[in-house]
Order: sequence, then C-alpha cells, then structure tokens
Amino acid sequence: MFRRKAYDQMMEWKAKYSGSYACLLEGARRVGKTTIAENFARNEYKSFIKVDFANATDELMDVFRDIAKPDLFFLRLQAETEVTLYEHESVILFDEIQLYPKARQAIKYLVADGRYDYIETGSLISIKKNVRDIVIPSEEHRISVYPMDYEEFLWATGGNPEILRKLAELRTPVGNSTNRTLMRNFRTYLAVGGMPQAVEAYIEFNNMEEVDRVKREIVNLYYDDFKKVDASGRLSDIYRSVPSQLALKKKRFVISSATGKRKTQKDEERLFDLIDSKTVLPCYDVAQPETALEQTRIPDKYKLYLSDVGLFTSIIFNSSEEGHQDIYRRLLSDKQDSDLGYLYENAAAQMLTALGYRLYYYTWRNGGTHSYEIDFLVVRNGKVIPIEIKSSQIRNHKSIDEFSMTYSKHIGGPYIFSKKDFSKDGVLQYVPIYLMPFTMECVTGDAFK
Repeated sequence: MFRRKAYDQMMEWKAKYSGSYACLLEGARRVGKTTIAENFARNEYKSFIKVDFANATDELMDVFRDIAKPDLFFLRLQAETEVTLYEHESVILFDEIQLYPKARQAIKYLVADGRYDYIETGSLISIKKNVRDIVIPSEEHRISVYPMDYEEFLWATGGNPEILRKLAELRTPVGNSTNRTLMRNFRTYLAVGGMPQAVEAYIEFNNMEEVDRVKREIVNLYYDDFKKVDASGRLSDIYRSVPSQLALKKKRFVISSATGKRKTQKDEERLFDLIDSKTVLPCYDVAQPETALEQTRIPDKYKLYLSDVGLFTSIIFNSSEEGHQDIYRRLLSDKQDSDLGYLYENAAAQMLTALGYRLYYYTWRNGGTHSYEIDFLVVRNGKVIPIEIKSSQIRNHKSIDEFSMTYSKHIGGPYIFSKKDFSKDGVLQYVPIYLMPFTMECVTGDAFK
C-alpha cells in the first residue's frame, strides 16, 4: 500500500473521536478510499468486517433487515461473514455506502450502541439522489480523500520530499542543474498524476502508454457514473470541457460552451452534482479580495479544475494517439513547455486543495479596457496571499503588482510559482512550482519575512 496522509487523519479519528463518530472517507472514485480503509482496519483493529454494498450477496444484504435490532444484527453479520467481532477492538467497514443509504442512516444508532467502531467510504456520496430519503447522521467524522498529492507521489516513487521541504524553508536558489532535475521530477507528476492505479502502473511498467491507458479507464468510469446521474450526457460534457476551457484562458467557466446549448436551471444542478462528486475543484471569483473571501465570493462566477492533473493531461490530449504521446515526451524531457501553463495551474489548484485551502481568484479592470487577474488567493494569519502561476515570462507580472499596491493593507507576501529557480523582487517571491506545497505549509502572511 502507498503511504497516504488520510491514514494519519484516521489515526487521529480513532484516538479522539471513534467513540462518538463514524469515520467517513469521501472522495472521487479510484482515489484509494477503500484501500486506505481496509489497511487501516487490518492494522489498527483485532478484527474487521467489510460490507461492500457494490458487491454484496443477497444473503448479506438480508442481514440489514435487522439493523434496527443491534444484538441480532451483529450476530447475523458475524455468522454470514464468518468473522468474530470483539467489543471495543473491532471495526465494521461499510464500503460504497451511498449505494445503501439506510445503512448510513443507521450510523447514528450503531455509534450510540458503542460496541464497535465504524468506517464508511463513498463516492458521489452527497449527491441529493443518494440521500434525499434518509436523515443524514451528524455522527460522522469526515475525511476528504484526494488523489495523491505531490508529497505522496514522491513517497511512492522513491523521492525524498523532506529535501524539498528544507529547500522551501531556506528560500535560496538551488542552481540551474538541480532546478532542471527537480522540475523534470515534477513534470513526471504532471504526466502521471495522483490516481493510485496510475502511479502503480508507472512504478511497475515505467511506460507512459500503460499509464495513459489506466487513466483513460478511470475517465471512462467517471463518464459511466455521470450517465447514471444524468442520462442526457451534459454532466459528462461539463467535466470533459474543464481542461479545454482552462487551456483557452477563459476568465470563468462557461456551461453553455461545454454543452453547446443555452444554459438552463438544470445545468446549474448538474454543476452542483459534479462538484459533489469530488472529480472537479471549484475556484470562485471574489468581489472584495480581503480576508473574508468566502463572504464575497461570486457564486455564478467560477473556474473549474480537475481533481487530478494526470487525468487532465489525458483528457486534453485525447484528440489523437500522436497528440497524447507527444505531450508525454514533452513533459518528461527538458523541452520548453511555455504553452502548458494550464497544466501548472491545475496542479497548483490540486496542491492548494490538498493543503486544506479553498480556492478563490480575483479579476478586475483598472481603468480602460485592460483586465487583470490573480490566479489564486489564500488567507494565512489574517493576510490575503496572492499567487500567480506561470510556465514562462515570469518578469511580466503587472496583475500582481497592481493588486499589491491597491490592497497593500490586507496582503501578505505575493508569490509567483513557475519552473524558474528562487529569486526575489522586493517582497515578491519567485518560487519553483515543485516547492509550492512545502512553501505554502510555512507561509506566515508576513510580507517582509
């Protein structure tokens, strides 16, 4: 099993909250929820029972008729699975619980019973279709599971993220040769992404065609899931359109451009379903870029990013076999990639989300017709930190300069993340993008630190 940060979060749940809450792992399909849950149950408990609602026998499902009678339910569950449960030492794992909402509703009473711990996993778990007929329990400690972030990817592939963490703390140039090597490693992450199956294929075969095949299977699985929610196919169209709209550098995501038809109220519902599926990351424009970003976000003005940059790479270069082979050659070499800024931007969105940041951006006009944009805004220690992502031309940063002058009272040190080595221009810091997650761990909000 790959080392995953969600496992550490589950350890905290078990130590502090398991007596009062079930642990709910939620995230998109194929991000590793079930594997993490099974390994946790196997390693941290004397015994466990896994109920996979996607593949349960009729006999096992019949046991759930007695879920309101805990004594009988536990006896039948042990008899059917041939697993012995031990009070306060066993856990019951409900896998793909969204397929059997009544089991999720019963969590309240099972947790109150107190004999065992409970872990739930679910995909598309909060879509209204799956929960509209039940009372959603409040006794759930939610842990979001994302595709493997860059640090997890390095753990899996033999890298040493602690070196990058120390470099982020030092904030000094590493030199052209070392920077090229570290950028090449990061571009491998852009190519492979963080879906565990894709990472596993990369490690086993070291062949990007095989990795791409695995990623396309996952994308097709998503399309199949979307069709179950929305038979019209528009939900799939919206998802498929995310990379191309970013590549076209649109200031906002346009649903009608994705569907080819006039936007409807139903399209808004599809968007919410897509966000709930955890397969995309929404980033909202804000009206006032001060510390209370959520309070001034503009609900109908947003960008979308894919939750995994590797899937992004496969989708956007899906037009031809030659096209997707070329992108992998470019990413895995030192060839200039000035036109791949959208890949860096999606990776940045993914890394910020994994760190627990909500995604916001800001656009404005400063007289005349010129439009400015800050790619991301995050808040740290009461200061707004503006972030721009560039693949080239890092000296052209008029937007972040204008923003810094206008909102100087509210902002911390501005950052430009790119493929270039460390440097500074006053309080503006240029940081290699492979150090972004480690840099954002230690930012203070102090513009002059």
